Amino acid sequence: MFHNLKMKLSALVGVAVLAAASGAVAAALSPNELIQKSQTGLSMFKQTDPSLEKTLTSATAYVIIPEVKKGAFVVGGAGGEGVLYEHGKPMGKVTLTQMSVGAQVGGQTYSELIVIADDAALQRFKMGKVALDAQASGVAAKAGGSTNAKYENGVAIFTGGEGGLMAEASVGGQKFKYEPFTGKAKPGT
Repeated sequence: MFHNLKMKLSALVGVAVLAAASGAVAAALSPNELIQKSQTGLSMFKQTDPSLEKTLTSATAYVIIPEVKKGAFVVGGAGGEGVLYEHGKPMGKVTLTQMSVGAQVGGQTYSELIVIADDAALQRFKMGKVALDAQASGVAAKAGGSTNAKYENGVAIFTGGEGGLMAEASVGGQKFKYEPFTGKAKPGT
């Protein structure tokens, strides 16, 4: 009986953590606000690793998610919104979600840069067919780090810490949803 109560309590806490982590996604920003925040996030990555400019210039596309909020207590979740850039131009909103189960506890906020190497990987990303497997992890942003980027299925992930304490920091299990900027949502209109 105690074991069942403990499992139910862990599941309840996990659901609460997931709801709190995905709360970042619920507070939707306008396209222009999202682009502004993503530019600030991109500047942080470029300041940390000046060689990143060359990586981004040669990439087909990249995504900046300036604030990913992650929390966990056995069951974990993460969420954030960002912008997909094709050849340096903002094209649409990207929503990141992540759920994980296992030995984990804590919370953190970080930025994420997803570099997309080619057109095939970009099309998979836009169709929602890019999901990071359970073992995937992002390369911590540091000077010269982009020169050692490891692409998996045409995608490389960089993370930049903003704060928090987390006993598990992988990006595995992340899923992405892309929505193009159109009509009234198009930036600058």
